[in-house]
Amino acid sequence: MQTTSHAFKDNARKAMADVDLRTALKRVETGFTTARRKAADRLPEFEDLRDAGRDIKNHVLENLDFYLERFEERVIAQGGKVHWCSTPREARETILKLCRSVDARTATKGKSMIAEEIALNPFLEANGIEPIETDLGEYIIQLADEPPSHIIGPAVHKTKDQVSDLFLEHHWKYGRTERQTDPQALVNEAREILRQKYVDADVGITGANFLVAETGSTIIVTNEGNGDLTQMLPKMHIVIASLEKIVPTLDDMATIMRVLARSATGQEMSVYTTLSTGTRREGDLDGPEEFHVVLLDNGRSEMVGTELQELLRCIRCGACMNHCPVYHTVGGHAYGWVYPGPIGAALDPHFLGIEEARHLPSASTFCGKCEEVCPMRIPLPRIMRYWREQAFERRVGPPLERAGIRFWAFFARRPALYRLATRLAIRVLRRLAGRRGVLTALPFAGGWTDGRDLPAPEGRTFQELWKSGRRSP
Repeated sequence: MQTTSHAFKDNARKAMADVDLRTALKRVETGFTTARRKAADRLPEFEDLRDAGRDIKNHVLENLDFYLERFEERVIAQGGKVHWCSTPREARETILKLCRSVDARTATKGKSMIAEEIALNPFLEANGIEPIETDLGEYIIQLADEPPSHIIGPAVHKTKDQVSDLFLEHHWKYGRTERQTDPQALVNEAREILRQKYVDADVGITGANFLVAETGSTIIVTNEGNGDLTQMLPKMHIVIASLEKIVPTLDDMATIMRVLARSATGQEMSVYTTLSTGTRREGDLDGPEEFHVVLLDNGRSEMVGTELQELLRCIRCGACMNHCPVYHTVGGHAYGWVYPGPIGAALDPHFLGIEEARHLPSASTFCGKCEEVCPMRIPLPRIMRYWREQAFERRVGPPLERAGIRFWAFFARRPALYRLATRLAIRVLRRLAGRRGVLTALPFAGGWTDGRDLPAPEGRTFQELWKSGRRSP
């Protein structure tokens, strides 16, 4: 997909002016957050499970080579094959070679963020293979020729009316000439059109929520039956996954599963949890003749042992963006790449470079809600702060911004001077605010005052309050 992270500010302005997007995002702001809270409250051990999941992931990252090699051994023992790919290009070429080995003309696809990361669909299309998205949300955005706007709800930015228009525009060739407005009717229409495509597909491509070293199994977690049909009906099943999806055992997977759905959609458990282990065996009624796992690194191994390692605990539940006030305001496309929201703000600079993605770590209020709800307890604000520091050290931001930070740092390193300057600034701001007590314009603060008034400071400074608090009994 085309990267526009460098244009985050322009993307955000356009998003805030999009009435349909504002309507659609209300579902994220109210639906997911409420459901997650209720699901967590119903499970007394929820916080303990978060700790256990974090510890499992930390253990894996400390022994990543061992568990990946163990996983490959078990896949081979079950009749499959693992393909190690360092870059997106290698992964794309590997998948294309596998598809061509069975003369594939079509490939059904389950939902996969890694497939988005490597831009698999346009690559297959350019090489004469038609990719068919079977997840309803992914199918909708494929018709719209758009990237996902959310990790678990790729079409969450679409309203029902927009989906109705899309189906009418594209389904006429299947004899569908009536515009449906009932949600269930829209689902049924998509299901009927996709049904034959499952049967006709030569290859099925899925992602993986987990890779289990103990058994060589790959696991997908879905709320639709499309994933099962995608991997069972074609002659070849290709799994595309990244290295950090590995877990030691099925018990470990089950532990993390208990927080995954609750964090993502507020469900006790997703409707389908599907385990794939190797090829079709003698006596099996269905299943692939060939089973391949394409493992993508794409810079992840470089994160191990660095300030970014904790990002590799992410299980792609989307809880951070479901609770993020910035995401609720601008949606996912404003971030300009595959991973939006707080996880994207922390992760994308690693993949794209801080020069391209420098705006993203600053697209945060640092309210801390993302870390509070993350089931793997990833310190997202701290990592975004790390990227802000990197942007400053590498002189990525505009000169005026860097000069402002240096100016502030000069005073911050001199407490007495800082207190004096703060008192003086407060007096000046109060005088400028006048009787109204607000500032309608302020140098270097146009980003705020262009859209709202800035209240003048009142009462004592933070340092004065802190000092008085320490003195109290």
